[in-house]
Amino acid sequence: MKNLNYGVIGNCRSAALISEKGSLDWACLPTFDSQSVFARLLDDTRGGEFSIEPVGDYQVRQRYLPKTNILATHFTNGMDTFEVYDFMPRYRLGASDFHCPPDIIRYFRHVWGRPEIVLNYNPKLNYGDGATFNRLMPGGIKSVVRNSEYESLYLYTDMDARRILHREPITLVHDAFVIISYNQKITAPTLEKVDLEFEKTKVYWMDWLAKTTAPPACRDQIERSILVLKLLAYQKTGALLAAVTTSLPEALGGVRNWDYRFCWVRDASMIVSIFVRLNHRGMARRFLEFVLDVIPYKKEKIQIMYSIEGHKTLTERTLTWLSGYENSRPVRTGNAAYKQKQNDIYGVLMDVIHQDLLNYSNIIDTYEELWTVVRTLVRHVRNNWTRPDRGIWEFRSDKKHFVFSKVLCWVALDRAVKIAELLNKKADAQDWGRLRDKIKNEVLLRGWSTEMQCFTQHYGSTSVDASNLLIEHYGFIAADDPRYVQTVRKTYDELCVDGLMFRYKDNDDFGKPTSSFTVCTLWMIKSLNRIGDKQRAKEMFEQLLEYTNHVGLLSEDIDFETKRLLGNFPQGYSHLAIIDAALELYNGKSEAPI
Repeated sequence: MKNLNYGVIGNCRSAALISEKGSLDWACLPTFDSQSVFARLLDDTRGGEFSIEPVGDYQVRQRYLPKTNILATHFTNGMDTFEVYDFMPRYRLGASDFHCPPDIIRYFRHVWGRPEIVLNYNPKLNYGDGATFNRLMPGGIKSVVRNSEYESLYLYTDMDARRILHREPITLVHDAFVIISYNQKITAPTLEKVDLEFEKTKVYWMDWLAKTTAPPACRDQIERSILVLKLLAYQKTGALLAAVTTSLPEALGGVRNWDYRFCWVRDASMIVSIFVRLNHRGMARRFLEFVLDVIPYKKEKIQIMYSIEGHKTLTERTLTWLSGYENSRPVRTGNAAYKQKQNDIYGVLMDVIHQDLLNYSNIIDTYEELWTVVRTLVRHVRNNWTRPDRGIWEFRSDKKHFVFSKVLCWVALDRAVKIAELLNKKADAQDWGRLRDKIKNEVLLRGWSTEMQCFTQHYGSTSVDASNLLIEHYGFIAADDPRYVQTVRKTYDELCVDGLMFRYKDNDDFGKPTSSFTVCTLWMIKSLNRIGDKQRAKEMFEQLLEYTNHVGLLSEDIDFETKRLLGNFPQGYSHLAIIDAALELYNGKSEAPI
């Protein structure tokens, strides 16, 4: 059974996926959302890959170098052994500057013997649209495509580039390197420079992680997850990606295949709270600056998502020439959901602003811009909270009065009141408090089903929705309130299968969901713990950790029957929720609403 047994490497500019056998099967350069240069992940034939094929029978195992985003793949046949360290360079150049070029370095470390390998270097630029031509150049190989728009890629190496180009065996007798770069190098790379890049990058990741405050229990998984979240933070703007891939299906052969290489304000805001709680407040601050740059201060339209550069138009298109992950078409770029109206966005934005104020209350004089945004968000809630929307799960057809959206409108007003009180704006706090209470009263009246004895997906519904587990996490209702306890138990009974959670079971635009949504399982774990079912919560959490891949990574979905990973990968939402659940279960300090 094929699974998402990949390690991810990256440098906060772009990322790549390396298979457990050492094949580079996904990379976009120069940035996360650029066109792919390797996309075997989405088409075995037309996508392109850079695989390492030892001559003979080799055992292969893979791990991360401890406390880093450097991936080590170990090859041995008993007599001949070598390792490949895959990484993208990242380290500080000064107080605020970083070295993070659009480079992928494959550092071959000779261990012993005379291992013989074939390097299958097969880039396919522009998502494999048209023919890519490779030719020798001094010190390496240049690849170009000219079908519709010109693009190029460079390979530099101290091995025999001709043998690489013609896929002829190479004998490793000492350390060697390959650099894949979007840019042409001004000076020729050397092994000594590559070794220096390696050491500086390793020290950078170890130093960054050393600032993390995590409990001893489950520390390894927390550290791996926070390293994934850091990798998803775009250096240039502070935007936080949902995932590094596009079109990995929620179910094999299905059509729920979306491009996740964008910044969802909701997901990113939740990630921010994790950074704050684990002592990386600078990350939270950078994201808030990104938000201030992209959202309109006084205009009506606030989007649920933006490009990592802050662009607002994310036109969706289909790459018809790619067969998709295990023939799961379509392959999409862009995401039409950017046009949707989702009223929960106001709450998540206001919550992150409130968190920022609490952490930086000593610099209140810099908050005039934030106060303008707060007032604007309140106006949006006032104008929209009574209207139906698409909901957190981005339904593409029907608009409904989703309970979670209403609760997050309450969150927006609740945090706005707290912000106004912090800034001594008493009249605003009183006015907004009245609207906050009005929203809450309606949700308690119309969101609660006496028939179902729980909060339902939307007003008048008889269906449950995992998003309603969050209403206690955000402070809307107490954990010991019988209505919340009953909602948790009803949601567990209706949506939990073998320790994994559906988001919901109703038909949507594409039929009935068939896979587990990982973050919902983690929400359930936290909720069970909150209502006192601590043993079940821990058992579910420990079981879920068994479904991480060989290097501790999670995707968006898990198949109920096979337990294989599905959906885009690695998924920021899943990893932030792993951290949150671990803090809840083993540290007792999971205060933030996730």
